[in-house]
Amino acid sequence: MKQSRAMSLVEAVANVVVGYGVAVVTQILIFPVFGLQTTLAQNLKMGAVFTIVSLGRSYALRRLFERWRRL
Repeated sequence: MKQSRAMSLVEAVANVVVGYGVAVVTQILIFPVFGLQTTLAQNLKMGAVFTIVSLGRSYALRRLFERWRRL
């Protein structure tokens, strides 16, 4: 069964939102263990950077696998 474009978009947005939340919560919990003190604003900004990097990585891998599929 093929996924519709609309559902692909819903999945992608959900993935980004959940990933961002996981990144921020993980930073808040883990950074103090390593002696790193950050504000909530700093955690939110770092989460955004990690999310953008993750999006780029996911897109590049998806395109690479699509290219391999066509070979």
